[in-house]
Amino acid sequence: MHRQFFRLAIAAVAVATPVAYAHDVGIGPQPLGDGKVSSEPKVGYLWSCRTSFGGGVGAHRLGPWARDGVWHPKEKITVRGAVNWPNASISLAVEGAQRVVRANGLPKHATGVFPIGRDDPAYQFDRNPNAIAAQTALLRLPAVPVAAAKPSCVPMGMIGFALTGVAIFNAVDAAGRDAPAYEIQDACSGHPERGGTYHYHDYSACMTDEAGKAGRHSDLVGYALDGYGIFGPKGEGGKRLHNADLDACHGHTHEVAWDGEKRTIYHYHFTDEYPYSIGCFAGTPVNQPQGGPGGPPPGGGPDQVLAVAARELGVDVARLRAAIGPPPPDFARAARELGLREARIRTAMQRARAGR
Repeated sequence: MHRQFFRLAIAAVAVATPVAYAHDVGIGPQPLGDGKVSSEPKVGYLWSCRTSFGGGVGAHRLGPWARDGVWHPKEKITVRGAVNWPNASISLAVEGAQRVVRANGLPKHATGVFPIGRDDPAYQFDRNPNAIAAQTALLRLPAVPVAAAKPSCVPMGMIGFALTGVAIFNAVDAAGRDAPAYEIQDACSGHPERGGTYHYHDYSACMTDEAGKAGRHSDLVGYALDGYGIFGPKGEGGKRLHNADLDACHGHTHEVAWDGEKRTIYHYHFTDEYPYSIGCFAGTPVNQPQGGPGGPPPGGGPDQVLAVAARELGVDVARLRAAIGPPPPDFARAARELGLREARIRTAMQRARAGR
């Protein structure tokens, strides 16, 4: 990872800057999202495919911007520095019935300096040792998404992709805590995970939302893995949206600009309140082939592979995880515990890994 960082750093320009604040001035105190992980769709909650967060790591302590169950975005510090990524690349094209996203995971905006330096005030709270590295991202989303028969949970890792070229992760860190409140991001609300993927957990002031700034419905700022659009925090008439304005998956339906025309379609919104982006998938998510310079592993991360296989098998993802056990998977035991044929479970897992 560090070798890749130094290769990229040749094209990056790092400048030390004073501590900055990432959030809009209008954002007031917000309740911490800790404990708001559910096992079903629920307004104001995250329906996570992962149900156990034991042993997860993240920021090593919560900063003074959080107290009495509330955090104050305007008080939270950011990772300092400004590193430009001139090699950032993202392209979107509608190819038949698919919207194809090709990107290298580097942002079109400056980032903070990562790993977080010992001399950075952020180091007191978050010692993120990860370096930003280019990825290989290829997403084939439905160009006109449709609602699934029922919503589904969101994995850890990428749940969507921003038009800035950056992955969007869900609302929690590896320990299951409110990530925007605990972890220290840079002035664009981003930071890298251990594989080098730079990502957001909530809305970034570096996303382009000219309509929202002008007091109209926010612009499209990204896509979820089910193909539905993710818009900025302003709804119709420029109203700043809250959880109460949206459904359990953090979206609603009305007319918006979609591929150059007006279309009445379901869509998600970023909000200031937890879970910030999406609470569950309203459509059918695709697997995301994504990886480092060695090439993308097919089928996405283990959480998403399990979620996709569980959906095909018609079982709860937590039951499938417990039945299969830790690697290597015990398909014979899973067949006994789930009352399904072993071959069917193997096939579902293979198909999920392959992204089919």
